[in-house]
Amino acid sequence: MRTIRLRAALPALTGAALLTGTLLNTPAQAAGGVKIYHVWFDSPGSDNRSNTSLNGEWVQIKNTGGSAVSLKGWVLKDASNHRYVFPNIKIGAGKYLKIHTGSGKDTTSDRYQGRRAYVWNNDKDTATLTKASGAKVWSCSWTTRDPSDKYC
Repeated sequence: MRTIRLRAALPALTGAALLTGTLLNTPAQAAGGVKIYHVWFDSPGSDNRSNTSLNGEWVQIKNTGGSAVSLKGWVLKDASNHRYVFPNIKIGAGKYLKIHTGSGKDTTSDRYQGRRAYVWNNDKDTATLTKASGAKVWSCSWTTRDPSDKYC
């Protein structure tokens, strides 16, 4: 009697394992994470270094995971190593956060670097996001083939 029940259960367990493997291929996919989502590297209009123009260039990150992530000490940088170090903030599950080049009032959806010069090169550059430990999380590169923005 025991043998029959085990044999009957095996196909169901095998099917469940296959289904789980199909839906969640890796722990990283299952957990989600923070990534660079969209970069607007060439602000609209003329590059006159006004605060409006500086804030027209930004990097948007997204938390694709199911829980909030602390960004304290994380770094967003360009290929020339212009660095923005995140203060003690969190990005909520499924939320977006834009990091603008110029000045402004920080909110849960927008942060400002407070710079008076552009960071992101229009001809080619790479935005890199790293954890406080220095571990690379995500990067996004572009060239003149791209318009003024790029989804990563």
